Amino acid sequence: MAAASAARRAGGSLLSRCLLSGPAAATSPAAPSALRRADGTRGLLPAILQRFSTAAAAEEPISPPVQVNYTQLLIDGKFVDSASGKTFPTLDPRTGEVIAHVSEGDSEDIDRAVLAARKAFDEGPWPKMTAYERSRILFRFADLIEKHNDEIAALETWDNGKPYEQAANVEVPMLARLMRYYAGWADKIHGLIVPADGPHHVQVLHEPIGVAGQIIPWNFPLLMFSWKVGPALACGNTVVLKTAEQTPLSALYVSKLLYEAGLPEGVLNVVSGFGPTAGAALASHMDVDKIAFTGSTDTGKIILELAARSNLKSVTLELGGKSPFIVMDDADVDHAVELAHFALFFNQGQCCCAGSRTFVHERIYDEFVEKSKARALKRVVGDPFKKGVEQGPQIDEEQFKKILRYIRYGVDGGASLVTGGDRLGDKGYYIQPTIFSDVQDGMKIAQEEIFGPVQSILKFNDLKEVIKRANASQYGLAAGVFTNNLNTANTLARALRVGTVWVNCFDVFDAAIPFGGYKQSGIGREKGIDSLKNYLQIKAVVTRLKNAAWL
Repeated sequence: MAAASAARRAGGSLLSRCLLSGPAAATSPAAPSALRRADGTRGLLPAILQRFSTAAAAEEPISPPVQVNYTQLLIDGKFVDSASGKTFPTLDPRTGEVIAHVSEGDSEDIDRAVLAARKAFDEGPWPKMTAYERSRILFRFADLIEKHNDEIAALETWDNGKPYEQAANVEVPMLARLMRYYAGWADKIHGLIVPADGPHHVQVLHEPIGVAGQIIPWNFPLLMFSWKVGPALACGNTVVLKTAEQTPLSALYVSKLLYEAGLPEGVLNVVSGFGPTAGAALASHMDVDKIAFTGSTDTGKIILELAARSNLKSVTLELGGKSPFIVMDDADVDHAVELAHFALFFNQGQCCCAGSRTFVHERIYDEFVEKSKARALKRVVGDPFKKGVEQGPQIDEEQFKKILRYIRYGVDGGASLVTGGDRLGDKGYYIQPTIFSDVQDGMKIAQEEIFGPVQSILKFNDLKEVIKRANASQYGLAAGVFTNNLNTANTLARALRVGTVWVNCFDVFDAAIPFGGYKQSGIGREKGIDSLKNYLQIKAVVTRLKNAAWL
């Protein structure tokens, strides 16, 4: 048990170190598809492949090793029903069946939560206790996360569909690591004494901003919880958190642990509900001082407008992406194929920074495509609670249908379907790992965020060309560069207009590394020291000096 815990902690800081360990030994080839393939054929795959096509997805779902205990709203330190008494179902993406009915918060519940957070900030002990005491509570919270690692991971997998091994061995340990990171910052936030041109004593104070509204997405519920709640609490703020309606369970569970760690009442409030009701009410609330949102660019624009039209609250946005993954001709093709596969297919492709535009130099393009196909055919798709599964179901029916629609756009737009292209099995929201070659920049699949297991492979012939094409996007969240040439790596790292460039690696999410985007991929940064700035006000205090001994 101790060895397993140590392994989790060791892997928590570098996501790719845990997940990028080479091709899986088991196989789960694509199912039959009537879509056009790269060789121009239509119809069924060879019978030898059909045998395995739906095996993983067709098995009876494994019973999750956890019970759902928290389904109400968390307001002022207590679990309560919504004001309307309404609930909504949260579904198991493996089957589409109901896991539990969760209280549905709306504007009245947001009012209640904001009132509790405001009282906790204005009158409660949280912002007034020493920073060291705040850090001790966050450290105790991290200890409790580790103690309940397996239950938290099981809830996350059940509600979201991501592989349990990913949740238990990587994401929950990262949650604990991130909370310890911010606990460590709590008593190291300080201001400055600034020399002035005259007899004045000048203090620059860094003060908590007040009540922070936060809206997290469904693809990484626990990690986004830590990215937002961690810095807000370390800085002495209070929080109203709205969970994604698809994945409310894990945030409710860990929030209860935070109160067990000693968090005062009202400091963290959690409202489950829908964007147009609870989310809009939070973003436009006149007594919320700050709003942070992770999600789509279109919704981010709405959040920004609501914040501006209400009380001009400050806004942090982490939005969509269409990240280029650039493979130069000096690359080790086998290694590049594996890394590009991970960059796109990780988390069922439901990752804002997924390497969804794979640019490959023309000299190695054909070899790269063939080896990418072989790797995709080995990808193990099935029940995420089953050991060895790499890819679970998509989050819900809406996302499932959207991905299939984009696959059709790719075929109709003239791209060559190399493998995949259809659903997997007849139950749940499983999709075959899908690859397109001969993709052109103007195609929908090369321009728009698919958020699913669909890899688009594009060809280029020189450095100047690929820089121009990679930057020709409304997004600027991240990029991957794969080359053995240091000069090429440095040129690309500086030329790509994105918030993160991974060189010969991908999805490295250390707690100290800032994350955010250029252009329409967002405003501000999360993680690292920069995230603290999102939750602090700066105040200058100037006092006139009389008979100063020195200035």
